[in-house]
Amino acid sequence: MKIKSLKLTNFRSYSNQAFEFDDKLNILVGANAQGKTNVLEAIFFAVIGKSFRSNKEKEVIKWNEEKSKVEAIFENKFREIKIEIFFDKLRKKTILVDGIGLKKVGELLGRTNAVFFSPNELKLVKESPEDRRKFLNIAISQINKRYFYMLGRYEKILANRNKLLKESQDINVLKETIDIWDRVIADVAEKIFLERKNFIDELSGYATKAHEYLSGNSEKLIVEYVSDFKEDYKKNMMKSLQKNLLKDYKLGYTTVGIHRDDLNLFVNGNEVKSFGSQGQQRTVALSLKLAELECNKNRTGEYPILLLDDVFSELDSDRRNRLLNFTKKTQTIITCTEINEKNKSKIINIKKNI
Repeated sequence: MKIKSLKLTNFRSYSNQAFEFDDKLNILVGANAQGKTNVLEAIFFAVIGKSFRSNKEKEVIKWNEEKSKVEAIFENKFREIKIEIFFDKLRKKTILVDGIGLKKVGELLGRTNAVFFSPNELKLVKESPEDRRKFLNIAISQINKRYFYMLGRYEKILANRNKLLKESQDINVLKETIDIWDRVIADVAEKIFLERKNFIDELSGYATKAHEYLSGNSEKLIVEYVSDFKEDYKKNMMKSLQKNLLKDYKLGYTTVGIHRDDLNLFVNGNEVKSFGSQGQQRTVALSLKLAELECNKNRTGEYPILLLDDVFSELDSDRRNRLLNFTKKTQTIITCTEINEKNKSKIINIKKNI
């Protein structure tokens, strides 16, 4: 998978700008706050239909403008794909693929694929389970559209069950009405659990290899999937929902299910979140993203585009060189403030208000 060109109209800091990309390594060079990350955001938007920065999509429209547009030309092993996204302050965004409008954002998934990493991705290691679930959901949705729709269905069922827990006045009446929601949510949860388990089983091996490579074989990364139940998910979740009904009723929300899943990450036997150095945490996060590349390639037959935002400043020279060597596998677009001209790459200079 490759991106050939990108045109931005009133997108973030860009009024009207076009970019052409090389099939291998592309480096966007410029001082801070010049708009380098905006280019990566636009590419990622064209891939999954959402921003990695904010849920407030209208923020991408340039200041004092009413509309914005992203136009990207991708190429897979079969053909070119043109994706256009139109933003309007007064309407919902519109997405076109080869000139044909999409009814739902989910229809965009799988047309193209990309993996994004920045220093902010440290939250994948350091912060809440929600950040690690978000990583899993984006990674799996790109290679399995069915998973994306199952996830949306689970979230709606969960919201309905939680609403019932909050609004019920009598626990005995609740017991008679909540059973149908329990059966449905447990069924969908089991399917999501199995998809996540299969993906993590594959991801963990690649993450271990990537981390060993980046660390010069000095560290070993172990990735473990943490879920409420390890087997017979539907059956055990049903039992747990019934057992915890009074607690859920008092709290007003559902306390078991795949919305509580997490990843445990260990380097040389130590939990990285609590005991790893910042350098180790950064390398672990990057290793997970590089492992995602391999999983994506296995499922689609092609490597996705690799988007790396300001990653050079956060790595020592040895790990930087190892990363650059790893990127030879796929088209890569990197942002940085300065670059060694010896690197064989396409250099794109970025300045504000171009």
